[in-house]
Amino acid sequence: MINKTWGSLFNRERASAAKSKQANEEKEPLGSDMKDNFDRIMQAFGGSKDVVTGRCRIDMPGPIQIGYAYMEGLVNITIVQELLKQLLLLRHDGIGSGIREPDADADMINRIRTRIPSIGNAATVADFQTLYKSVLSGNTVIMVEGYPYGLAVHTAGGNDRAIEEPMTQSVVRGPREGFTESIHTNVALIRKRVKTTNLWLETMTIGEITQTEIGLMYIKGIVNEKIVEEVKERLGRIQIDGIFESGNIEELIQDETITPFPTLYNSERPDVIAAGLLEGRVAILVDGTPFVLMAPALFVQFYQSAEDYYQRAEFASLIRILRYICFFISLMAPSLYIAVTTFHQELLPSSLLFSLAAQREGNPFPAFVEALLMEVTFEILREAGVRLPKTVGQAVSIVGALVIGQAAVEAGLVSPAMVIVVAITAIANFVIPSFNMGISIRIIRFLLMVFAATFGLFGITVGLIGLVQHLCSLRSFGVPYMSPMSPFNLTDQKDTILRLPQWGLFSRPRFISQRNTIRENNAPTTKPPARGKG
Repeated sequence: MINKTWGSLFNRERASAAKSKQANEEKEPLGSDMKDNFDRIMQAFGGSKDVVTGRCRIDMPGPIQIGYAYMEGLVNITIVQELLKQLLLLRHDGIGSGIREPDADADMINRIRTRIPSIGNAATVADFQTLYKSVLSGNTVIMVEGYPYGLAVHTAGGNDRAIEEPMTQSVVRGPREGFTESIHTNVALIRKRVKTTNLWLETMTIGEITQTEIGLMYIKGIVNEKIVEEVKERLGRIQIDGIFESGNIEELIQDETITPFPTLYNSERPDVIAAGLLEGRVAILVDGTPFVLMAPALFVQFYQSAEDYYQRAEFASLIRILRYICFFISLMAPSLYIAVTTFHQELLPSSLLFSLAAQREGNPFPAFVEALLMEVTFEILREAGVRLPKTVGQAVSIVGALVIGQAAVEAGLVSPAMVIVVAITAIANFVIPSFNMGISIRIIRFLLMVFAATFGLFGITVGLIGLVQHLCSLRSFGVPYMSPMSPFNLTDQKDTILRLPQWGLFSRPRFISQRNTIRENNAPTTKPPARGKG
């Protein structure tokens, strides 16, 4: 009964919101009187001082007044000044020379469009809603007295952050360029690496108030069209006031599964996104953030780094194996210590057992409480290190961990072995390239600690079985999350735990792209020939 009541209220609210939205979307056309149009613009923005409007006069046999409107701070003022200069120079060409051209008075705006190359592709603005959106997007709107429409010239610029090295995905060898907060810059960075006409970009606007520009990029002929349609459908269902970061989009379009694991991949490296597009993935760019989403995402993808493909295959494979080892250490080290020291002391050598017992002599807490205290303390220090200023954050976190750990041991609250286990666990967590996956492991680590304190190794086994079942049940836009390991695909193992040399990466992942799966025309015969004797 309660569910029906809430459902009825929700449907009623949604219907009311839909009617309100429909009423707001009724577009009011521009008028022919430029002064009235400017007054409406200033009234709509509440007389905001950053809204710039102006008029200039072109002396002709019949004087013409041209008006412009833009938002200060969102435009490149140099481009705007050049545009106004070109408008004033129109008197020197055929428009102001007294030469009568066919229909000269009937379509002056289109004649201006053809006379100035920089605005040749400007969009037509015929209503106030479109005009407001154009101004807020950094465009300059050009109007002519007596015409009920204008031109929206692309002059977006303002103060954008320069292209810098990514902070969250740094590499020793590889490109140093990272995405910025400008979606147009990000699109250009991707196109610089993927020079093909098959790289398609589709744009849309999400956010009733913020009107955030969203870009959808994929390579036609490689991408799975079903995945593209699914992404478009999920984006089209979003009805929200504002989008400020790609994380907002991620939560709204991810598969409806309760899980701590990320089912969309994000990166601020253009080379990573370009490589994903070549595998048949879809990139989702959000204006205002340097983090670009990529779908579908696989579990193994979060343990791969861009540097894996810039180093030799042997070294990259070794580092990947190390990452998976660190995954198990970060996930299970505290729980194994709790289980062994609490329930299964017979698994330890006698000398080690006596040493641990001597360390724990006088400790008031069981091993589970010790581990919980140290893990929570380290999480607090980690979060404090992120929030503190960069100049002192790292020093405070390191010194804090050393001081607190040493003080806790001397006070007899925890044993030295527990401090070592927690420290190794924390360091292993930092080896994982993806920050999102690292958070997921930290969450599950606490659950395994509870299982270990309750049932010992049997509890850890049950927890791992449940974890594997959960991972195998996940999907990312229809693609199994654990592929190509489950379901197993032998062909795709060439770039999972190990990475074969470049001549061995001859095909794209089959679970992502079923079209144009061959990367190399002569693969796998492109392996460099062995040098002959002599």
